[in-house]
Amino acid sequence: MTKLDLSPVVGEITELVRSAGLLALDSFRQPVAVQNKSGSESIFKFDPVTEADRAVEDHLRSGLAELFSDHAIMGEERGETGTGPWRWVIDPIDGTRAFITGQPMWGTLVGLQNDGKPVAGWMYQPALDDMYRAVNGTFELFSKGDATRVGASAVTELSDSVMLCTHPSMFAPGPQQDGFSRLAGRVKMTRYSGDCANYGFLAAGWADLVVENQLAPYDIIPLIPIVEAAGAVITDLDGNCPTHGGFVVAAATVELHRSALDVLHDRQ
Repeated sequence: MTKLDLSPVVGEITELVRSAGLLALDSFRQPVAVQNKSGSESIFKFDPVTEADRAVEDHLRSGLAELFSDHAIMGEERGETGTGPWRWVIDPIDGTRAFITGQPMWGTLVGLQNDGKPVAGWMYQPALDDMYRAVNGTFELFSKGDATRVGASAVTELSDSVMLCTHPSMFAPGPQQDGFSRLAGRVKMTRYSGDCANYGFLAAGWADLVVENQLAPYDIIPLIPIVEAAGAVITDLDGNCPTHGGFVVAAATVELHRSALDVLHDRQ
């Protein structure tokens, strides 16, 4: 793994992410044209995209290219450009369904990988003015500009935990759906909706478990450093780093994560 000191530019990157999110906020709850980019190979019947998604990604690409001209960039709307060990990953509006229906939980995600490993991440929720950031293994939350000292909860028992999931339809009928239903029956409470916000709420200690499926790499790569720097655990269903997306299990503690995997696999 090559080294990169982000310290001198952390503020610039953070402001870039903030400005991108505010660009999206200009179109929030305003008349906006929505296209369905779902194709015959997509798992989604309706996969919305707006001009705001594209404008935000273009803004981020331009700013990152100015700061790191030799880095690769992968974004949801514009694909991948460049090569090399360092790659920036962009989800311009994570939660476009929430965005187009006036719900405030969407966010702008930017992550950095080194040789495939997620090493830094930013999530900004403009409608709430919450900035989640993880750089050099340190997690920070700035709410309305003020730093807040938070971290993952200490919950270890499923019966004491609050689980978040964007929607139960993420899980295919059969073993996936059965496993999620078993888990929902074991936790104290399950709440739906949230998109990227769920992982921020986990990192902040307001929830204890996030279980989701059908995620793309750009949905989760920026969030992995945030979850881990907050002291939580995040993997795929097999216990590996979920950089490929798909099925993701994130938990506040190692014990809670292990129990969740066991229930999902019907091992207890």
